[in-house]
Amino acid sequence: MTVTPHRLDPTGGCPHADNARLLARGAVTPVLLPGDVEGVAVLGHDALKDFLGSADVAKGPQHFAALAEGRIPVGWPLTTFATVPGLTTADGADHRRLRSLVGKVFTPRRVEELRPRVEELTAGLLDDLAAAAEAGDGVADLRRHFALPLPLGVICELLGVPADLQDRMHDCSRLIVATDTGPEETLAAHRGLMALLAAVTADKTEDPGDDLLGALIAVREEDGDRLSEQELIGTAMQLVIAGHGTTLNLVTNAVRALCAHRDQLAHVREGRADWADVVEETLRWDGPISFFPFRYPVRDLTVDGTVIPRGTAVLAGYAAAGRDPQAYGPDAARFDVTRGTAGRHLSLGHGAHFCVGAPLARLEATIALEALFTRFPDLGLAAPEEELPRLASFVSNSVDSLPVRLDGPGPA
Repeated sequence: MTVTPHRLDPTGGCPHADNARLLARGAVTPVLLPGDVEGVAVLGHDALKDFLGSADVAKGPQHFAALAEGRIPVGWPLTTFATVPGLTTADGADHRRLRSLVGKVFTPRRVEELRPRVEELTAGLLDDLAAAAEAGDGVADLRRHFALPLPLGVICELLGVPADLQDRMHDCSRLIVATDTGPEETLAAHRGLMALLAAVTADKTEDPGDDLLGALIAVREEDGDRLSEQELIGTAMQLVIAGHGTTLNLVTNAVRALCAHRDQLAHVREGRADWADVVEETLRWDGPISFFPFRYPVRDLTVDGTVIPRGTAVLAGYAAAGRDPQAYGPDAARFDVTRGTAGRHLSLGHGAHFCVGAPLARLEATIALEALFTRFPDLGLAAPEEELPRLASFVSNSVDSLPVRLDGPGPA
């Protein structure tokens, strides 16, 4: 029987109801991407884990059949994910080379050394959040004033991006991750972020700093074969986008989950769980990424009984896998910080392309949530969950704003 492809909604929306319906019919499903480009999503936990770890799956754009055949239009909203050279589109030796360079900054030891700086930034942003609430009749947008500037500030400091460019970096990143943009807007965002990073790179070539971008430039200067200019700028772009977007959504979603499940917040306060448990359960239950593009089978590949043809664009259905009853039981759709999901979920990837910044994302989110609910123990949403505007993306999974009251939830 032919399965009707699931048309991914470019305007986003909450993915969980659709995911549950799709999972009920199988772990792998055909999908239609913007422009009616055919693809496949792997949704089931076990199937996705096997797929991500397969040696017969590649990330390089040369493996994308529709792209190679000229069927991807200029300005396609997912072009950046597919084509920018760098860490997330490299395979084999190239990927290992790039990852070894970037990964030195994100080891657990190096990340732990960032703790005092993350705590300092967090404390300052809580002051800003309080000031915003005071100016807004008791209501402030937690996403804008807290969840965004923390990871954006940290990743830009690590890379050496000047503070006055950070807002522009985020604006371009937001449009790149959006899936409802038109060709002109998509191209402008892509070119804008590339131009910003090229300018920063040029400045640092003249005056290298003690940061990741400076270190990558030094490697290129010492041995031009190790890191091309395209790889340098492309990897910087990927680190800017993923390095703050993932944690932004993670913190936003965790706050939403705790405000809606006060009993789970009580578990933390009473010592039955800790803040790391909140982070891991949020990653599983309402992870920051819904469908992540792309991987391509290098030969016809059977996944959970479904043949995925060579060169097909495949999306990793992280949000669906996190609520897969086959992996987490009949209560998989329940938020439970005592579940013990650390090390089991796939929301930060699996295999060779496991998120290089995972230790930093976990550190930032844990510090942010503990500090937030310690300072504002009665914090609550200022609008019903169903009225919160969703991100216009089937890649990112979160809301576009998060109005809160620091002294308690608004009227039901």
